[in-house]
Amino acid sequence: MKKEYPRRKFVKELSLAASSMAISNPIWGNASTKNNGIPLEINTPDWVKNAVFYQIFPERFGKSERTLHPPEIQFAPWGSDASLREFQGGDLYAVIEKLDYLKELGINAIYLNPIFKAPSPHRYNTYDYFQVDPILGGNKAFKELLDKAHERDIKIVLDGVFNHCGRGFWQFNHILELENRSPYLGWFKIKGFPLRAFSFSDDNPAQYMYWQRFPLLPEFNTDHPGARAFLFKVAKHWIDFGIDGWRLDVATDIEDDSFWQEFRTLIKAANPEAYIVGEHWQEATHWLGGDMFDGVMNYIFSSTAMGFFGARTLKNYNYSHWPFQTYDAPGFKNKIENNLKLYDWEITQTMLNILGTHDTPRAIEILGYDRTALKLCALFQMTMPGAPCVYYGDEIGLKGHRREAFPYDDSKKWDAQLLGFYKGIIGLRNTYVSLRTGKYTTVYARGEVFAFERKTDSETAIVAFNASMASASCRIDRNAKDFEQVWPEIGSKRFKARGKQILLSLPRRDAVVLIKKE
Repeated sequence: MKKEYPRRKFVKELSLAASSMAISNPIWGNASTKNNGIPLEINTPDWVKNAVFYQIFPERFGKSERTLHPPEIQFAPWGSDASLREFQGGDLYAVIEKLDYLKELGINAIYLNPIFKAPSPHRYNTYDYFQVDPILGGNKAFKELLDKAHERDIKIVLDGVFNHCGRGFWQFNHILELENRSPYLGWFKIKGFPLRAFSFSDDNPAQYMYWQRFPLLPEFNTDHPGARAFLFKVAKHWIDFGIDGWRLDVATDIEDDSFWQEFRTLIKAANPEAYIVGEHWQEATHWLGGDMFDGVMNYIFSSTAMGFFGARTLKNYNYSHWPFQTYDAPGFKNKIENNLKLYDWEITQTMLNILGTHDTPRAIEILGYDRTALKLCALFQMTMPGAPCVYYGDEIGLKGHRREAFPYDDSKKWDAQLLGFYKGIIGLRNTYVSLRTGKYTTVYARGEVFAFERKTDSETAIVAFNASMASASCRIDRNAKDFEQVWPEIGSKRFKARGKQILLSLPRRDAVVLIKKE
């Protein structure tokens, strides 16, 4: 059973009260987060606020000839059916070989799915937390990846699986062999003996706690001092090795605030700029008060964006924990503003804004293969507060399974126009500071036209979208003087001055970005 978290009620009431604000008021976020009645000074890594992430599923991103495998080792053909969960031989040397591609794309941070020794392509069932899987190239390949990425000013964030491990994890194997004679008995949640880790049924259960419905994932007892110390040792080891942060798998399933508070203290002492981002699919106020995570994977962002820009084609797709609904512009405005008011501004800027991930269908599939919807979602992602994260292959129009092999050696399968679009919008974010750290204000929301302002002391951006199937115009109460159109870079000018207003002319299913230097 999940715990009740009293902090949530306070923040929800604050959000509801704030929702009555006028459309022209800037969204500052909740700055009143408290811990035991004491205001917390919330600090998050500055580099994340300026980052564009790229998520890589290492087993399927690329296959390098540099990785030396034992003789006769067999892999499934590259690009074969990803749903079969076979190893296709992806490795970290291939990521190294694609660093220049990522740099040219505009990426300055990589989030890697698990890389440690494990008997599955996804590697969430870890055997050894101190050894990178030799199929991926081992610790040597990872060290080279870190060094080469850092030379290019690209950060590396690893996927940390601390809620559970694999059945081959040494301490769990010790219990399988010795049962209640094992000194590691307290590391896991054992119900009785014999343990049935590989042969179990309703009548003959596994007899230990595991994650959801998967006995291949024994859950750690994080209350046990030995297990806790081991996991903290792992976390600090890789920070000392040189990684730039942790993405924490099913983080909120560890229902112990003190675990994550100690984790944060340990990691931030080793590297104050390390990024700590949790996996959580809903509102996450409880964990984002400045004492646990810097942000979470922002699934609320993705479902909201796709609900507006993909309203016509949105696939009938729902997880109970990731609901979708469609919006017109006023409904979209309300949802976006409520989302932005959930957290302190420091936290909002370091939320990981995603569209699709390794756990969801690809965004293009959810959007009913509407390419215009994907492009509008992606531009929105690159112009909103928070750190955008591109899931590998989305930029080239990769379709199929969410863990499909990237056609790294066959650019004929790439959507070159879409790749150029992604380079353009990522470049836009990297060029203009207002799109990265500017305060947010909605400035227009009628019908299917939506516009907002991002503002810093030195720069102002106006971003406007037309999600309708017909051209549209709108007036925004801002002086057009000194604004220039930076997106699209080519084509006709889409704005005019009308007194103290900006008159925008927007083609169907398109957008415009204006910039003014202060």
